[in-house]
Amino acid sequence: MPKSVAIIGDLFMLPEKFADALAAACGDAVDIRTRKDNWPDEPMEHGYSVKGMDDLKEYFGTADDVVDFVGDAEILVTHLAPVSRSMLARMPNLKLVAVSRGGPVNVDMKAAADHGVTVVNTPGRNSSAVAEFTLGAILTETRKIREGHEALRNGIWRGDLYRADITGRELNEMTVGVIGYGNIGSKVVKLLRAFGTKVLVCDPYVQLTPEDAKAGVEHVTLDRLLSEADVVTLHARVTDETKEMMNKEAFKKMKNDALFVNTARGPMCHYDDLYTALVEGEIGSAMMETFGVEPVPKDWPLLQLPNVTLTPHIAGASVRTVTYAAEQAAEEVRRFIAGEPARNPC
Repeated sequence: MPKSVAIIGDLFMLPEKFADALAAACGDAVDIRTRKDNWPDEPMEHGYSVKGMDDLKEYFGTADDVVDFVGDAEILVTHLAPVSRSMLARMPNLKLVAVSRGGPVNVDMKAAADHGVTVVNTPGRNSSAVAEFTLGAILTETRKIREGHEALRNGIWRGDLYRADITGRELNEMTVGVIGYGNIGSKVVKLLRAFGTKVLVCDPYVQLTPEDAKAGVEHVTLDRLLSEADVVTLHARVTDETKEMMNKEAFKKMKNDALFVNTARGPMCHYDDLYTALVEGEIGSAMMETFGVEPVPKDWPLLQLPNVTLTPHIAGASVRTVTYAAEQAAEEVRRFIAGEPARNPC
């Protein structure tokens, strides 16, 4: 008897990609039904600044819609659909939730455990995409790409960007501080090494790989990283320990011409303090990709500053992310059906 699988995808994690990967991995062992939500054309809910449904963080869809679609399915494969305690009580047949994300922030993990539901995820699914994007963000700021582009679009030829007192610096003469050394942070380090950059890493929970240590990467305290780095790039997760870690005190410790990059999560940055640091010259510039409230307000003060580059939370978006995450999720479903241990249990 095939296992009933409900797939809730969207306009990024396409449900047909999930279905194709499941068919390839499981064959006739699954009976699949799919639904496509309208994210990212419609924004998701964020439970960071405003309390989300049952304290869930990032999700798309309503409880009733998800419960009605999942019905009596034993397996849910999804990207953003919420799975809360009250919803689990209404889906008694559900035994596995496969989330195609680096962290299952759309699932109440304690409730899942209480209901005997296994939750798996796809760690590292977009690590290469975000790492590459981070390097692009750093180069955009340090080599004056944004400034030159914005001026030229307005009919201004910024020949002065060639002046020695204005022009940018090369990565091979700079120190970059990487906060967080997980799937993404470690890839950022590897890419920076190829540029000949001096790299400092702060992550109290992991050790450097032998390759990075041999290459001269240093594992340091946060204070040392902030004070010595020309670029500070954030790659940690949102926890009670990291919330608003980049605040007034942190920015004051940085060099006054330093670049701050956040391609991780918005709640780790105190935006009012960042604004003050940029306006008062405590740091040189910032590149922000994620925010505590998304979409950001049109009148947001940071949008008005000339020394800031902002992008709409797209660092993890790549074609490879879609296919890789779908393959990972499908393999977890295959393992579940075969009675094998999960590869990435949460």
